[in-house]
Amino acid sequence: MVKQLLLVAGLLAGSPGHAGLREAPPQLFITTEHAPPAIMVEGERVAGYSSDKIHEIMARTGLSYSIDVLPWKRAFTSAVQRPNGCVYATTRTPEREPLFKWVGPTDEGAWVLLGRADRNYQLSTLEDARGLRIGTYNGDVRDDYLRARGFKVDPAPNDMLNPQKLLMNRIDLWATGLRPGGGVLEQNGFAGKIVPVLVFNQVKAYLACNRAVPDAIIDKMSAALDAMNRDGTSRRIERKYDNWAPRKASEAEAGQAGPVR
Repeated sequence: MVKQLLLVAGLLAGSPGHAGLREAPPQLFITTEHAPPAIMVEGERVAGYSSDKIHEIMARTGLSYSIDVLPWKRAFTSAVQRPNGCVYATTRTPEREPLFKWVGPTDEGAWVLLGRADRNYQLSTLEDARGLRIGTYNGDVRDDYLRARGFKVDPAPNDMLNPQKLLMNRIDLWATGLRPGGGVLEQNGFAGKIVPVLVFNQVKAYLACNRAVPDAIIDKMSAALDAMNRDGTSRRIERKYDNWAPRKASEAEAGQAGPVR
């Protein structure tokens, strides 16, 4: 009798009906920021080349998810605090390494010092900017990076306040992230007034997930991204936005300059 009961239990455990009773994978609550053309809201959908890659990863894995566009500091904090939270596009640094499980890289970009076009800067290295007032975005990885190295930073709660501060001579330089074709200067009417002065770091960006997200889910998403890179899907997504035409952003939309945070 005992052997028969054990046999029945084993059959039930392997049956489709019993499998349906197993705990379903958690829905991922994914956060990000407004950073066109990488991340932007079009109607009710979060679009852009970084967002479309995330959508494709989720479609291939069949995972349940949502994407919420927030100010960067809130987006980042949410992923740190929520057991099912993830955030993109996140720069992977030694300081952030223990906070997350990482999927990627999904994107790459440059950290740039921007300055006034009518000012003659003499910067060959980042060290040459020591002593100058550098505008940063509060909570951004570049703010942390420059602060840790003793540079004089002047953080703003919205990154798009920095070009205004720069043109008003309240800061000497603006540290931000730019990607070729991003169009942030053109989009906000600063083309010809603000120019790149120095690229001081090349970085890669990731989908960063809370440490509580199961390894199996991280592995599934990583495998999906690897397949996308191999079969050309990632590049096709990027090419969709090669001719993206920036438009003048409203004050409410004027978020952050670059997709890599």
